[in-house]
Amino acid sequence: MNGSLAANRVLLEGLSVQPGVEVVLCVPYPYLAQLQERPAGLMLGAQDVSEHVAGAYTGEVSVSMLADFGCRYVIVGHSERRALFGEDDLMVGRKARAALEGGLVPIVCVGETLAERDAGAVLQVIGRQLAAVREVLGAEAMGEVVIAYEPVWAIGSGRSATVEQVAEVHRDIRAWLRGQGIAAGGVRILYGGSVKPDNARALFAAEDVDGGLIGGASLVAGDFMAICRAAAEAA
Repeated sequence: MNGSLAANRVLLEGLSVQPGVEVVLCVPYPYLAQLQERPAGLMLGAQDVSEHVAGAYTGEVSVSMLADFGCRYVIVGHSERRALFGEDDLMVGRKARAALEGGLVPIVCVGETLAERDAGAVLQVIGRQLAAVREVLGAEAMGEVVIAYEPVWAIGSGRSATVEQVAEVHRDIRAWLRGQGIAAGGVRILYGGSVKPDNARALFAAEDVDGGLIGGASLVAGDFMAICRAAAEAA
């Protein structure tokens, strides 16, 4: 929940397309109209969406509304939505289904807390989160989503997971997908959790890391573009 009309203009002036990299700007709902005027080649997304198509759901925003503004992607199941707004695993699955049925690509967020990591339950937690999405979507449609691994303990903390930790979890996610009969090779798995210019290159070079879900660093054009360049080099 960041931004203003003035701040957004400054940020947009510092953004550009990087060859070989798909860049999606996921902005708060009120600024979707402003982002109609963005550098060519940058795609648009939203930070959340309703599981419902339309109707008496005051305050909700539907997939078709996002599509009206040219959105191609939408984040579902971000850890803050889960922790602060009580979204459970099946709701995340239903939101992902609504997105796919409406022509958008859902970026499904999964990840563990520090307590869960310390308890050795990382794959158990992520497997539970992914299994709920598969239950709603089925194996074939599950192959159409983007997955973002975001260890909750690394988000906005300035503490990033090590490259080895990230690579291990991404490898495990890919293996879990294969084990569920999902076309895992075509699923992009992003890493999100204090990605910064100084660690982006190493993170993106790790096996099974297909990109990043960038938080705080995306609010500074120079930092964000440095991360995009690191992604281009990795690609």
